Amino acid sequence: MKKLVTYYRLSKEELSKVIFPTKEQVRNAFISVILVVTVIALFLALADFILGSFVSSIL
Repeated sequence: MKKLVTYYRLSKEELSKVIFPTKEQVRNAFISVILVVTVIALFLALADFILGSFVSSIL
């Protein structure tokens, strides 16, 4: 039982050291991720279209 109490106390102490992001930081990170994913998806779609057209013209 003593180990459990010690574990709980240490966990609570470590959790008090955590710095959680603000709403603005979360929103900015979300927008950045969506933007990067969209750009990469568009690039891959363009590359697929170009390479597909190239292979189709060869065959």
